[in-house]
Amino acid sequence: MSGRNQIKRGPKRKVEDYQQALAIIDESWICHLGIDAGGYPLVLPTAHWRQGEYLYLHGHARNGLLTKALEQPLCVCFTLLDGLVLAKSGFNHSMNYRSLVVFGQPERVEGEHKRESLDYFVDRIVPGRAAVVRPLTDIELQATLVIRLRLDEWSCKIRQGGPNDDAADGDWPVWSGVLPLRLQAGEWQVAQADGPVPESATPALHGLPAN
Repeated sequence: MSGRNQIKRGPKRKVEDYQQALAIIDESWICHLGIDAGGYPLVLPTAHWRQGEYLYLHGHARNGLLTKALEQPLCVCFTLLDGLVLAKSGFNHSMNYRSLVVFGQPERVEGEHKRESLDYFVDRIVPGRAAVVRPLTDIELQATLVIRLRLDEWSCKIRQGGPNDDAADGDWPVWSGVLPLRLQAGEWQVAQADGPVPESATPALHGLPAN
């Protein structure tokens, strides 16, 4: 550990349970990757997946962000927004969230594991789909860069519950409470119908509510 994962602001919200940290990665569809782009910071959103104790990222083989990422320590952030917290005062308004920041030096993924990890990514979206779609060609594999980061150094914060109203604001005549938020799946928009949408491709698969 380098000390980069020390939480100084709001330490009471710190979570040290490794499985809770992994659950945030698994529930998130997008993460934000931060690098030193050569004299200025650069943070961009990207898709990700996890296999065991490694976080995986991918892009084009000439992707400047990932190429530079291999040359330096990374910072990767995940955020799940669970609710808006409305207090009696504007100062005490907040949000319920689960957040994770991962630090470390990435490595390039090569060989057969590279192909397997990309299939794993497809199956993360819809389990079993990698076995039915057209296989990845050698040219496509060569055109794709995959990197991974071992999940050894991280910091996690979670806020839950209602507003922390000041005692003096108890009689202030305004509603206070929590507006829960959630990601919701819509209807599939079929591009080419070669049969019904597979049963595995359902919102419930990912714990998402449907319309």
